[in-house]
Amino acid sequence: MSEVNRIDAAFAQLKESGRGGLMPFVCAGAPTADALTEVLPALSEAGATVIEVGIPFSDPIADGPVIAAAMHEAIQRGITPTNVFEQVRSVRERVESGIVAMVSVSLVHGMGGADVFCQKAAEAGFDGCIFPDAPLEESEQLSRACAEHRLTCSLLIAPTTPAERAEQIAHRCTGFVYLIARAGITGEREQAPEIESRVRSLRGATKLPIACGFGISTPEHVAAVVEHADAAIVGTALVRRLQTAHDQGSSLRAEAAGFAAELSVGLVSMP
Repeated sequence: MSEVNRIDAAFAQLKESGRGGLMPFVCAGAPTADALTEVLPALSEAGATVIEVGIPFSDPIADGPVIAAAMHEAIQRGITPTNVFEQVRSVRERVESGIVAMVSVSLVHGMGGADVFCQKAAEAGFDGCIFPDAPLEESEQLSRACAEHRLTCSLLIAPTTPAERAEQIAHRCTGFVYLIARAGITGEREQAPEIESRVRSLRGATKLPIACGFGISTPEHVAAVVEHADAAIVGTALVRRLQTAHDQGSSLRAEAAGFAAELSVGLVSMP
């Protein structure tokens, strides 16, 4: 890893420039077993701030049908955390963006625990981890292992999380805080999420950047999110478009880069 964590450096650069960031999410092993080797460099070249890599899990938390199906198919293709690490390692030198693993704690335990997982993730070139199903009360070991291996550690804050608990979760995070934009499961929506009051509340609890996801799929949504938060996370729309491109025999690299460029139109200057 570099001396300065790429995720920290990326958000510091955004703050200096007064702009919001784009955080695309991709499911490892979808729509093809080795899709990451094409998609990660393409997203980075298109200007992604941080790229989330979902490590396939049989019971994904809060994921809608598009991402759940992608993860199921990836598992059917034999994709494991080890496969994901190998693919990231193979392209790390060509990816300037930060790369963060979205991983269930069950997979972490399955690899031998937090320390083993974080060591392997760092060696592969990951810069951080998001643990979507880690309860605050059980997250200390995860946070400690991430710090030991110079990875950021992000937990999720839901719209329904009480303010006091949200503050406690934010204090456990490093790198950035992941704010869920709306209740329910992931998926594309017509309307941009209303996050202003939630972000304002979190700003009083943490100095960390706030990245916002769930139901963000258009440049207009991105613009609405980065008006208040530091970065917009786009998952379902990208996963769906990559699957469609594959089904039509189109280039995954071109589809990823094109959609990232389209979404980046929404990265307006922050107030």
